[in-house]
This record gives sequence, C-alpha cells and structure tokens, in this order.
Amino acid sequence: MNFAFSEEQDELRRSVRRFLDDKCPMTEVRRLMETTEGYDPAVWEQMANQLGLQALAIPEEYGGAGFGYVELVVVLEEMGATLACVPYFSTVALGANALLCSGDEGAKKDLLPGIASGETIATLAFTEEDGRWDLDGITLTASKKGSDWVLDGHKMFVIDGHTAGLVMVAARTGAGISLFAVEGDAPGLARTPLATMDQTRKQARLEFSSVPARLIGDEGAGGPALTKTLDLAAVALAAEQVGGAQRCLDMSVEYAKTRIQFGRPIGSFQAIKHKCADMLLEVESAKSAAYYAGWAAAEDSDELPVVSSLAKSYCSEAYFHAAAENIQIHGGIGFTWEHDAHLYFKRAKSSELLLGDPSYHRELLAQRIGI
Repeated sequence: MNFAFSEEQDELRRSVRRFLDDKCPMTEVRRLMETTEGYDPAVWEQMANQLGLQALAIPEEYGGAGFGYVELVVVLEEMGATLACVPYFSTVALGANALLCSGDEGAKKDLLPGIASGETIATLAFTEEDGRWDLDGITLTASKKGSDWVLDGHKMFVIDGHTAGLVMVAARTGAGISLFAVEGDAPGLARTPLATMDQTRKQARLEFSSVPARLIGDEGAGGPALTKTLDLAAVALAAEQVGGAQRCLDMSVEYAKTRIQFGRPIGSFQAIKHKCADMLLEVESAKSAAYYAGWAAAEDSDELPVVSSLAKSYCSEAYFHAAAENIQIHGGIGFTWEHDAHLYFKRAKSSELLLGDPSYHRELLAQRIGI
C-alpha cells in the first residue's frame, strides 16, 4: 500500500474545496437545512457534470470514473468540513456500495450508470424501529407474488429516504437476508421525512405495503454484501468526521488568536492551549485511522472489517470531542444559534450514532479479531 496522497489526489482535494466554498457556504447550508428536500438540485447536477464526484469510485464499465476509495475519502473529508447539504453520502457510500458489493452484474449495469451521471439519488434502507445496525435487527419481509417480489414492513432513519429515486432495501425472506432495489415512487411505498437533531442530514421513515421490488443477487445471500457495504460506509463516514473535526479545530484556533481577554488573546492562556493541543492530537490520530481504513478499502484488504470499525469508533469520539471543545473555547457566543459551532456539534453527535456508536464498533472489532 502507498500511504501518501498523490499530486492528483491533492489536486482533487483543492478542486472539491474550491467548489464547496463557492456552492456550499454556511449561509447556503443554513438555507437548505430548513427545506424538506435538504439539497439544491442544480448543485447536485454540477457535482456530477463539472467534477464527476458521483462517478468517482464507480468502475468505468458501469459508467463511472474508475478511481478508488482513497479519492472518495478525500472528497468526503472536504464535504464533512463544510457540512455540505447534498445526498452524496447516501448515494455513493450507501446506495452505490450496496450495488457494487452485491455481485449482481445485471443490476450493476442497469442501476450504477444513473448514479454515476448524477441522475439517480440512491440510499440504503437498513435500520428499523430499534435502530440496530446488525443483520439480526432486520424484520422487514420480502415474499413472492407470482414471479415477482413484494416488500412489507417499515424502515427508520433512512438517510435521504424521502428524496431518493432508488432505495436499496435489506429484507428477510425464507432463505435469509436478501437485498432488494425499490423505485422511489413505487406503489405502496410511503415516505415520511423525520425531524432530526442534525438538520443538515435528512432522514425518513419508509412504509412498505406490498411494494414491488427487484431482487439483487441471490435470495438469502444478502448478508455478506450488506456487511461489507456497512464496513465501506463506516470508512466513508470516518473520513467525513475527520473533515468536520479539523474544521472545529481550525475554528477554535482562529478564535483563540483573535479573542482578547484581560488584554491578551485567550490562546495565550494555558487552559485554552491544552484544549487546542488535545484536539490537535485527536484530529491527527483520527486522520491516521481514517486514511488507513481508506487505503484498506481501496486495496480490498482483508484488514477492512477490522480497520473500518477502528476508524469509525475513534473518529466518532474525536469529532464529538472537537465539536464540544469548539463550543467551550468560543464561550457564550459558541452556544448561540447564529454561530456555526452548534451545527458541527449536532453533526458530530448524529454521525457518532450513525452506522453504530463507538461501543458497538469496539465490540465488533473485538469479535473480528477474536477477542
């Protein structure tokens, strides 16, 4: 493995950063988070047509650009730094990865080109009322109706579930856990947006009442594909968390330099110095974990199940701590609605729970290494 970013990857980072600074400033984030859809279709289209971000990690034979997971980590880190209100994580890290891991060549050829072109917003409907991220928590049922499949039940906390045109659904059949594809406007599918703490990332409840679905892969063979999808998504989320944590650190340091108390910058006080130093240590350690996991995903390494849980657990705690300390360092203004610190705090807490909290992933890590 190569553990350094190439010049091309650095240029990708710069290009994405310029684009997000232009299209997703915090004023736009605040505007979009108040809308039901939660994103700007024009910006989504520009991401696809000008930068090709949706196609980045999709193989060329399916209409993608054929780059790897390291490039995806770079993009998601920048998106996490800006809290970009776009359905990128749900489409690329969840929907596209579910298809890529399924092993269903027909489905990949049919469905991935739409994702790569930006025409299709996709997501994965996995969790239910209890919010469990393991396969045992799946109770939504799929049954045969003639030669077709129909789904009955419900899914909760589906990211961008109310706007996705393609929903990959984890369901249980007589043969076990299976993966299905459902059109966003399928008959019998009711989609309800949820009120969320983190308004910058929309979630929905999906009700399935004899909803027609397409079986992806073999019946009963969805477990391994879904497990790998969640591992890859954990790496993607860890990269997002690193971007957010770094931004919190940058905000804190900048404020500590400019805020004057008792005739001197507060950054000169030992307590503030220690807070910033601790944040720096955690952010840099989180970067190491997320980048290593990204390289493992890019190489399809046997280490992926272990390092994905390691990265998710560590980056979750590092981001939440950085977001909380950012508020503390800003003092009274950090608690106000007008300041952006609370937006990062809410994203940090939401991301900490998404895909399983740190305790869940440490337990998963222990199981996977045989402890």
